[in-house]
Amino acid sequence: MTSSWSTAWDTAPESSRLMIERAHDDLLAGSDRRLADIRGLVRDSWRRSMANLVGAETLPPLDLDDDALRAYREAHPLAGVMDMVRTLLLPDADSGVVVAVGDAAGRLLWVEGDTGVRTLTGDVGFVAGADWSEGAVGTSAPGTALQLDRSVQIRGAEHFNRLVQPWSCTAAPVHDPETRGLLGVIDVTGRDAAATPQARLLVDAAARAIESQLLVARLRERTTPRRSTPGARHRPGVTAQPAATLRVLGRDRALLDVAAAGVTRTTELSARHTEILLMLGANREGVSAEQLAELVYGAPAVDSLRPEMVRLRRVLERAAPQLVPLSRPYRLPIDLETDAQNVVSLLGRGAHRVALTAYAGPVLPRSDAPGVDELRTRVRETLREALLAEASLDVMLAYLDTADGRDDEDALRLCLRLLPARSPKRPGIVARLNSLGNPRG
Repeated sequence: MTSSWSTAWDTAPESSRLMIERAHDDLLAGSDRRLADIRGLVRDSWRRSMANLVGAETLPPLDLDDDALRAYREAHPLAGVMDMVRTLLLPDADSGVVVAVGDAAGRLLWVEGDTGVRTLTGDVGFVAGADWSEGAVGTSAPGTALQLDRSVQIRGAEHFNRLVQPWSCTAAPVHDPETRGLLGVIDVTGRDAAATPQARLLVDAAARAIESQLLVARLRERTTPRRSTPGARHRPGVTAQPAATLRVLGRDRALLDVAAAGVTRTTELSARHTEILLMLGANREGVSAEQLAELVYGAPAVDSLRPEMVRLRRVLERAAPQLVPLSRPYRLPIDLETDAQNVVSLLGRGAHRVALTAYAGPVLPRSDAPGVDELRTRVRETLREALLAEASLDVMLAYLDTADGRDDEDALRLCLRLLPARSPKRPGIVARLNSLGNPRG
């Protein structure tokens, strides 16, 4: 089936791409002698990116975890027009593009569209919850459109971030239909077809249609009698970052980060307190003393557990009073986020490269607590299976450089199948397979 996005691209010849790449390389090296050859919009954005100290090969920060993203989506003004966005911009399942809708700060709230493109763009962090503002990732259509408050097209090498340069994109800001304040941005990302003149007309028209729909809905709401709902309460438009995060990947003593009033305090916990707190965080509904002892000690050693719980409470009373465990059953009064949970969340959004970068190592690698061992295995296997099933070649090659992937025969063989016949990387992979006693078949 021919996609509605499959239109010719009125691009300059390949030499223009090379010219842009050379200008970009020179700028990163400290020279602006080639910038005169770059169109003004991109040139100015590159300079802002340099001034903001944006990395040229860094992944975007993930600002919203799953719970925060879900709550923020529900409360955001653009949630009610997502069906219109899908109808206007995603008419075909195999469109060859993804459509993103973000907030006024550049955080992506929805990323939908062609499955293959979502997988590939997810590898560079183009996922819901990620910050794609110009200050975070440099020149890109969504971030630069918000910066300039106008529709923008960024083609391939014009992106400041090299990881994004295989892609082209068109974005337009969406405004409050009455105040004209920024509500967010809509973006179309794909290959060449995502940055044609036709694409810009379509995205601009979609933004205007969304604003009109918002106005109609608002006027209708004003003329419709309101019914109060018992027990209903207001949900804030922005959900803050988790108040407490436990870092357990690649380390034996967790770091507990507690955020309050814009300041984060970090406390290193003992190995045993780390295990207990991690198990309480993983069992949010609560566990009995006997169950917690089994998870931590591998036996119903309640007499050993109770003194540790007393000591842990004392530590948390000083470091994180909001986390002091409750009893009968043992449970935490608030949700505790972990870096391990963040990796699994990223994989669920298709952000394989970001997840692999965030995976600093196994969960508490030296712990022999049964509950920790189960969690460690689950996170490791979730990462491995997701990468083997969907990750791009360069992400798989990066996985081979990790402790988990170094001797992974399935991963080695997959990379061997995906690499071009003359790739200089093939001999090294064949040698590693041979060293495992499994020569290439």
